[in-house]
Amino acid sequence: MMPKPLDLAVIKKAQVAIDGPAGVGKTTTARTLAKQLGLLYVDTGAMYRALAVWARTQGVSVDDAAGSAVLAKKARIRFETPPGGSPRVLIEDSDLTRAIRSPDASEGASRISVHPAVRKELVRQQRVLARRRGVVMEGRDIGTVVLPDAGAKVFLTASAEERARRRHRELEKQKQPTSLEQVLLDILERDARDLGREISPLLPAPDAVVLDCTAFDPTTQISVVRRVVETLLMNPEIHD
Repeated sequence: MMPKPLDLAVIKKAQVAIDGPAGVGKTTTARTLAKQLGLLYVDTGAMYRALAVWARTQGVSVDDAAGSAVLAKKARIRFETPPGGSPRVLIEDSDLTRAIRSPDASEGASRISVHPAVRKELVRQQRVLARRRGVVMEGRDIGTVVLPDAGAKVFLTASAEERARRRHRELEKQKQPTSLEQVLLDILERDARDLGREISPLLPAPDAVVLDCTAFDPTTQISVVRRVVETLLMNPEIHD
């Protein structure tokens, strides 16, 4: 089906859900897409990582369900993008942008996110953000739980080996050296937790477009996702 002409009024009010497993390139894709379309970018994974980092500074174990839930309700997680700068993630007055990209933060996010009360509170906050303006939101349960009525849902996937290579290159750029074998092991363990958790397991929404990005470079991946998103937004009957 040929897409209808792009209607900027529709785009500006859109809710776009980008889901997928660890290392598939959701962040780069969603952030760039949001910038191209003039939408708010929300990294829900960053919210869980920020909460995990914040829990450590507050002396709360990420495995403490009750303590983590209390912390989630108290934490004011904010996204800010300075003029000409990159998005930042803050809790209170603490800029956690760099801290949340560490392997420890990723591990902590995976563990703190299994608590139902934590997920309930952060989902509430995510929906508040999406009601304020058009949004590109990325995570693992956006299309199924957070924004089930989103106008465009895309589920990105790639082989575990490719996702490990991408993550390994990212860690090298951040000067966080580790072996490719360890990164692959971490990816597989994260996949097992995400797929096996009782609350909001990692699954594509029934009406999501599933894209295998194993063979895509970042530029191609962004281009393909943008074409899919624009087609879905301008042709809502595709969901019917």
